[in-house]
Amino acid sequence: MRVPLSWLRDYVDVPVGATPEDVLEALVRVGFEEEDIFRFGLQGPIVVGEVVEFVEEPQSNGKTIRWCQVDVGPSTSSGTDTTVSGGRDVRGIVCGARNFFAGDKVVVSLPGSVLPGPFPIAARKTYGHVSDGMIASAKELGLGEEHSGILRLVELGIDAPVGTDAIALLGLDDVAVDINVTPDRGYALSMRGVAREYSHATGAAFTDPAQRPVDEVRPGSGFSIVVDDRVPIRGRVGASEFVARVVRDLDPTRPTPPWMISRLTLAGIRSLGILIDITNYVMLELGQPIHGYDLDRLQGGITVRRATPGEKLKTLDGKERNLSTEDLLITDESGPIGLAGVMGGGTTEMGPSTRNVLIEAATFDPVSIARTARRHKLPSEASRRFERGVDPAIPFVAARRVADLMVEYAGGTHDGEFGGALFAEITRTRIALPFGFVEGVIGVDYTSDQIADALRLIGCDLEERPEGWIATAPTWRPDLTDKWTLAEEVARIEGYDRIPSVLPLPPSGRGLTAAQQGRRRVANALAAAGYVETPSFAFTSEEQNDLHGSAEGLHLPSIKLANPLDGQAPFLRRSLVPGLLDIAHRNVSRGFTDLALFEVGAVFLPKPGVAYGTPFVPPLAVRPDAATLAALDASIPPQPRHVAVLLAGNFAAKQPGAAAIAAGVGDALDAVRTIAAAAGVTIDVAQSERAALHPGRTGVLSVTTRDSSTPVEVGYVGELLPAVAEASDLPGRVIVAELDLDLVLSLAGAKPVAASLSGFPAATQDVSLVVDAGVPAAEVRAALVEGAGALLESLRLVDDYRGPGVTDGAKSLTFALRFRAPDRTLTAAEATEAKLGGVAVATSRFGAALRE
Repeated sequence: MRVPLSWLRDYVDVPVGATPEDVLEALVRVGFEEEDIFRFGLQGPIVVGEVVEFVEEPQSNGKTIRWCQVDVGPSTSSGTDTTVSGGRDVRGIVCGARNFFAGDKVVVSLPGSVLPGPFPIAARKTYGHVSDGMIASAKELGLGEEHSGILRLVELGIDAPVGTDAIALLGLDDVAVDINVTPDRGYALSMRGVAREYSHATGAAFTDPAQRPVDEVRPGSGFSIVVDDRVPIRGRVGASEFVARVVRDLDPTRPTPPWMISRLTLAGIRSLGILIDITNYVMLELGQPIHGYDLDRLQGGITVRRATPGEKLKTLDGKERNLSTEDLLITDESGPIGLAGVMGGGTTEMGPSTRNVLIEAATFDPVSIARTARRHKLPSEASRRFERGVDPAIPFVAARRVADLMVEYAGGTHDGEFGGALFAEITRTRIALPFGFVEGVIGVDYTSDQIADALRLIGCDLEERPEGWIATAPTWRPDLTDKWTLAEEVARIEGYDRIPSVLPLPPSGRGLTAAQQGRRRVANALAAAGYVETPSFAFTSEEQNDLHGSAEGLHLPSIKLANPLDGQAPFLRRSLVPGLLDIAHRNVSRGFTDLALFEVGAVFLPKPGVAYGTPFVPPLAVRPDAATLAALDASIPPQPRHVAVLLAGNFAAKQPGAAAIAAGVGDALDAVRTIAAAAGVTIDVAQSERAALHPGRTGVLSVTTRDSSTPVEVGYVGELLPAVAEASDLPGRVIVAELDLDLVLSLAGAKPVAASLSGFPAATQDVSLVVDAGVPAAEVRAALVEGAGALLESLRLVDDYRGPGVTDGAKSLTFALRFRAPDRTLTAAEATEAKLGGVAVATSRFGAALRE
């Protein structure tokens, strides 16, 4: 909300010397956030001048300029091409506009002045003359968008002496402060509301602009107002009040007063003519949106109703809109003429030919207006206020205020007999506030008088009872609904600085859960290994989910968003890989080709045949019961956390004496081992196939626990198919790995404990086993581990040989084994016995034979 200070001073005593910063500081004290300060950006000398004479001079470029002699006031010093005659300072000025006449008073920017832009003015040679200043248009002064001609003061109804300071004359010395108004404080979207809050902050005297004598508008004989909303949408009636007032014999060509234009401009609203300017001015002044209709274009009376199927409306922005049956409309006998509380229609808009105006001031349902504005993507100043709640006590005041201003500045006359009104009983919320409640909630020892004074200051009526107060909220505060909101108001008025900063002490023994600690260990380990964490959005396409979110490339169900941020990615991800591919593409496009990325995040895995979605919304401020919580849990799909890595380009950069090393599947397996070590498990890999991965360079990852000899699949690793990498605009090989991190951590069991180091030497031996080529090396390794027993410290596959010396259809797997005992030095015989125990298990399980 932009607040011009001159306007603020109309309703509250702002000190003469108060700066914009002072005003912002006061408003911040009562809970507003400061945004900015707005000025016209003008610097003098900018004065009223009178065109003495001019000569029109055609130019070679086809343009005709005017060489003007302009009187700018009593002579003080001579400028370039200046004639001092009779004590007057007459300047020679070149002007391209042709909408003025000799004797007109205009606004002259003299050399040394600065116009908005900034655009400094200086004497300069142009079209064969030295122009000693500039005759300004309204746009050049920041007063509007009109730039077809210079600003003639006679058109504004101004007759000021030549030489008068035009900045002050036109209100261009004003300044506005901008504050952020939260959705629950819609009353502050008005000068009335902001002035009241400034009064609360400073104690300055406040004059309510809504306290004006208003005569009631009663239904006229030739005009009717009907609200036909007998079947309210979702239990809410669309309109509760509707005031119509008529002003006749208007002159829409009259100029808007400069002070009104400057205030509207600083408030962020451009001038659109006297009639529309007045409706906007009153909306900003009182917070009540106003709409004006060209009365002569209305057909019959006004009916407020919901739209019927298939109805359309062309709004003031020139767009034809397909209406919903939930849209609240303003209609006449011709059909819809406006979206109630959002925007009027083009058929009855006020324009240059308007002579008679019907003024509308209404109270509409906030929810209905908010839904209509969002449905049509049509936010407006009116809907912004209606959806936050408008004071139901001021439609009559606002309608009369608009009518009075139109009579005063557009030359109209009231038609007291021709109008209408829909009355509604105004109910004010009564709230019980027990003694001691505010102090307990806020944590400050307020006295009873301080609490009562604060509530009365914001407009509440208080009734004291033995157990506390009954507070009746003012009509302009629909946000005051319970004792907690009243407590917040007391804290705001008394000052947030009184609330102590006391940090709660956490109970002993609390901290991160085991799962949280595990996720952090994994992320820290990958970062320490040189990977960069790159969180991404959880949105993707159905094609990407099918490609990366299933082992066989099948079409599995995905969760589709009702209102996606990106129409091309409306589904929740089943895999982290699509997000890593997008990030890799963005980096490669910026020249970063060597990438080692990882992400830890949730994926969304709906079960086939299960319908997800929240069938209801629990009421606010009430803790849901167990059944409600269970229903809510059942309405969302499983969301396990995964960890994924992506490698592209070189894993090791080129160095003196060493060539670059391209990233490969082995490097991704090292990342998998890093994850396994941080999680406290051992992960095995076996050859596999996956839709998006190279068939010969893909592995399935599994964990075998102590409780079960059956391996549990936890993820995959492999190289993307060239076509898949090319589809993401990624050159060369791209390696990925993805694991279900929640599953890995659950298989690890308790938090891993570092093993004690043995001081005894290790015994190392190798073994080469010949097995069928289809037997996974990981299963052979598991058999060796099982048979070798507790003395085995580590086992690594060091060779996979297939060739001469090995029968066709078989392979030779060589493992390096390391044995160690915690209490003694092992003998070679003990190490050999343990090794042969492992060979025996592999022989019985896979028919393995020692290679000769």
